[in-house]
Amino acid sequence: MNVTDLTNCDKEPIHIPGKIQSHGFLVIIDKFFTILGCSENISNFLTASSSSLLNKPAEALEILFKKDGADGFIIPLIKSAESKKGFEPSNPYSISISGKSFNLIFSCEKKYYLLEFEPEMSDLQSDINRNLSSSLSVMLSDSRLSILLQRSAEEIQKIIGYDRVMIYKFHQDGHGEVVAEVKNKELGPLMGLHYPASDIPKQARELYKINLTRLIADVNNETSAIALSDDFGIGSPDLTHSVLRAVSPIHIQYLKNMGVASSFSISLLYQGELWGLVACHNYSPRYINYNERVASKLIGQVLSSALSFRQAEEDEYLKNRLKIAVDALTNQLLRYGTIEEALFKQEGTLLDVAGATGAALFFDNKLYTGGNVPDEEFILELIDWLYNTIESQLYETNRLPLIYAPSAGKRTQATGLLACRLSKEVKDCLLWFRPEVITTINWAGNPDKPVEYDSNGLINISPRNSFETWSQTVQNTSVPWKNEELKSVLQVKEEIAFALRRKALELRQLNEKLQEAYDELDAFSYTISHDLKNPITSIKSYSQMLTQYFNLEPKAQHMVDRILSVANKMNAMIQEVLHYSRIGQSKLTHNMVSMDQILNEVKQEQLVVNQKHSPEINIGDTPAIYGDKTMIMQVFSNLVGNGVKYSSRNQQPHVTINGEDIGNEIRYTVTDNGIGIKPGNHEKIFDLFARADEAQEYEGSGVGLSIVKKIMEKHGGNIWLKSDPDKGSVFYVSFRKKESVSVSE
Repeated sequence: MNVTDLTNCDKEPIHIPGKIQSHGFLVIIDKFFTILGCSENISNFLTASSSSLLNKPAEALEILFKKDGADGFIIPLIKSAESKKGFEPSNPYSISISGKSFNLIFSCEKKYYLLEFEPEMSDLQSDINRNLSSSLSVMLSDSRLSILLQRSAEEIQKIIGYDRVMIYKFHQDGHGEVVAEVKNKELGPLMGLHYPASDIPKQARELYKINLTRLIADVNNETSAIALSDDFGIGSPDLTHSVLRAVSPIHIQYLKNMGVASSFSISLLYQGELWGLVACHNYSPRYINYNERVASKLIGQVLSSALSFRQAEEDEYLKNRLKIAVDALTNQLLRYGTIEEALFKQEGTLLDVAGATGAALFFDNKLYTGGNVPDEEFILELIDWLYNTIESQLYETNRLPLIYAPSAGKRTQATGLLACRLSKEVKDCLLWFRPEVITTINWAGNPDKPVEYDSNGLINISPRNSFETWSQTVQNTSVPWKNEELKSVLQVKEEIAFALRRKALELRQLNEKLQEAYDELDAFSYTISHDLKNPITSIKSYSQMLTQYFNLEPKAQHMVDRILSVANKMNAMIQEVLHYSRIGQSKLTHNMVSMDQILNEVKQEQLVVNQKHSPEINIGDTPAIYGDKTMIMQVFSNLVGNGVKYSSRNQQPHVTINGEDIGNEIRYTVTDNGIGIKPGNHEKIFDLFARADEAQEYEGSGVGLSIVKKIMEKHGGNIWLKSDPDKGSVFYVSFRKKESVSVSE
């Protein structure tokens, strides 16, 4: 006995079976209106054989209808169906054959037309079109999905009268589940049963997206082969759009094993994909004519629209809920000082943006967690595995124990995993976890049992001879992650990455300032302690004593207040001097600095700090600079910050940064649309504590540009500007290239 796997069904060319169902007949006509093929059963309907018609003009077929007064109609109908949009026949066309009414249905493949003739009579007892409106109203009367599906099954059975009507939903892996059912009392229930994906293989599901209804009138009828002219070429005709296309013998045997004599299906689509089927079974032969199938297709389309609407409602609800969670985290990241406090210690947490039970952030070699998560050692090993094996930015699975063996012991915490990288270079990442959900699936037979062939080579699909229920306990799986949750994670990743960059920049700047203060404190301790701070302290003390011990006149009190204000300002300026002095004491660490990253960090910093002004900061070319990364960051932070500040009273502040490679140097410009500086002040503004006349109304100490100049001098570079009052400013900074910087520097 030979054994083959059920997945072989996926390879069966069911769109080119070379046969049709025998309750009608088929004629194939080429673009020149010559008959290229006929079903061999045509002689059962007309006074001609298939062989006698091959290679004849279409008129030869029309002559056979002449006695019924139907000659000369085929070619005009084909021509009238041709349009700029394609082939659009007004099917069906009613004709008479030997006194019986038939429907003629046209369809078109690339090189030929299909003409299919079906009986107009039907086994339905009621007028489907008359009952359609009231049935649709009943179907759509409840918004709950389960009730919508059940009422739809009930109304469809009333209309078409089949013994059993099921609504069959496809799951993500292709297997199906009966989610609604109505049946005759003597039949056993199939509600809730699952069917393997191989029962309706992939290529069959694709055809269900094209042909929205499908009838098998009698599984026991012999099919009719198609006789072809030699001019047809090699292979069988493509019957994708055929209404009479014969069914796979595997599927016919499948239905026979179930005891089904006739089946009818209506496709249910969601966003262009096959959501499921209305599967109708009858246990005796049953024929539904073309018009009734078209009406049934309308039922499927209305039900598909209802499904889409219900699903869209659910998706929109989830999308809005996740957006609220992301917005809450964004606000918390701006408000709170630490990442852990913002993401895990507030009412809204990192868990909310993905509907997770546990979450973790790994950043700067530190792990932060919240909710129900595995131990730290496991998470760190999991992160190593992700970065060594997963290349994508986003990774999700609801079956982690089957993919990553160490997680088998963590099923109550980490069966589902959603991971998102924060960086390609380092292992910073976000993780969300879900626990195992153990479920029991009732299959209509063992889904893993293969197809078997008996000694005569006949297919025997087992165990579906009896279709006895086979239960399977599904472990090592969690609730799957939804698309909206994946989108939400990507949004919050951007917010967290931005917050981390901003906080890292603030910390780096703070560390630099502290280091500068420490270094300069040693060099200037005598001056600050004895020559500056002590006298200032004395001035402040005596001023305060005057206020405390003497009842001063208002004018005198005003003078004392002014003395205190000036003393405080002097203290602030001393701090700026410390910062300035640090530049002179620092040693440069030369490296090739990627300016794209630096400038984007500066941009993001300024956008956060100056949110109320909504500045537009544009970054052009960004050639790399050879120098000290920290000091280069400070140069552009000062220049861009000044550009934004002195443009802030415009309706739309603009700052543009652009670099270019010029000979032996890299030159950058920082252009703003601010207040401008008159030419007489162009050199003055780089002096310590000097400020342009135009800038007096803006807050500042006059130290920032002197720091920039000192950094440029240490790099052997230059800074200069072009500016006029009310016309904005352009600051130029030039850095020497690596080959022109000496090792000693």
